[in-house]
Amino acid sequence: MSSTPSSTPGALPTYLVLNRYDDEFGEYHRFVEPGSCRLAYVTLPYGLPVLDREGALDLVVTDDLEFETVMPIARRLVERYGAFDGVVGLSEYDVLTAARLRVALDVPGWRPEFVTAFRDKPRMKELVGAAGLRVPRFRDLDAGTTAEEIAGELGLPVILKPRDGWSSRGVVRADDAETLARALAEVDPAAYECEEFIEGRVLHVDGIRRGGKPHFVSASGYLNTCLDFLDGLPLGSVLLDPGPERDRVTGFADACLEALGLDDGPFHLELFATDQGELVFLEVGLRPGGAEVGFVHRDLFGIDLFGEAFRATLGLPPLKAAEEYDNTPGGGWVSVPEPRPLPCRVVSRTPLLGEVPEVYAEVLPDIGTVFDGTGGYDHIGGRFRLRGADHATVRAAALTVMRTYRVDAEPVVQQQGD
Repeated sequence: MSSTPSSTPGALPTYLVLNRYDDEFGEYHRFVEPGSCRLAYVTLPYGLPVLDREGALDLVVTDDLEFETVMPIARRLVERYGAFDGVVGLSEYDVLTAARLRVALDVPGWRPEFVTAFRDKPRMKELVGAAGLRVPRFRDLDAGTTAEEIAGELGLPVILKPRDGWSSRGVVRADDAETLARALAEVDPAAYECEEFIEGRVLHVDGIRRGGKPHFVSASGYLNTCLDFLDGLPLGSVLLDPGPERDRVTGFADACLEALGLDDGPFHLELFATDQGELVFLEVGLRPGGAEVGFVHRDLFGIDLFGEAFRATLGLPPLKAAEEYDNTPGGGWVSVPEPRPLPCRVVSRTPLLGEVPEVYAEVLPDIGTVFDGTGGYDHIGGRFRLRGADHATVRAAALTVMRTYRVDAEPVVQQQGD
């Protein structure tokens, strides 16, 4: 990825940042040396408080970060301050918009065709599969696709999912032809794909690549799945212990990233480990992992995945050398979804900090908090971070959190016309 500046020679490099974070990972000024560059922000309203307003070159608040909204803003900023040397959008929602802005503004960095390989699920599976790595059998859909055709080609059950979705939003598991037929009738076939159901444990690999090789990498196993989380069950994750299993998982992930052409950048890659010992690619994002991934990695390894992602996106050197990261024995996290039924108001919850020894941090909703189903992985029923001696210890503690934590809520009666 080129980092050749496009602004006036001798001037400080100028970067445009698209922001939708409202926590410390939106403190982009921490990711660069003081006085080394100029940062202009386009942000959603709730992300404004974390930004460096005093040090910003400019700051524009907008109700959405769609390309059609941001493009005229970016052009006005260019007219005012000169050409940008880089565009950053770290969220899954913004990586493609940032790529389109680079093309429109003639800014170096990832282009849409590259980013699409990390957004479009059929495309990523095509590239990974072409490298000889196992991927789920899949097929595109069209208006005439029938449940019988899919069942005959892929078998049952199957997974119907948005081509460019994430966090299992819009995903449907169909165990029989009738369920599949109903699902097909309810979706836009151009926006969906269908793939075989893989029975196995779901793992995720997180890290940063530099110079075509891992700069930092970790591997973890999920407790439940993202789809379970959307259905109201807690989601957990526990780091794998160093050893042959971890090495095999991270080696497989690295081969997938090589197939996708990622030389420098962040990744959150998910895969299956079947009962037969086979590793199967699931999907990958060109971004740091969500939920508590960033926090746990900061606390246990001493790596700021978002800071490293920011710098890799712009072609800047890493914040730390690979050997400077801590070697943690074990850790993980648990996310508890918004309580049901929705909408609802929190009336009580049971803190576990000090009750479960491995829990070192928790984020609980205030009494009176109203949930409406839009909290994502941040504003939810409870968030817990854990550390312990090894995978088995942390896994047992995470299961204890899932079993014992309680958040009680009462229904919110909506007024007619709301």
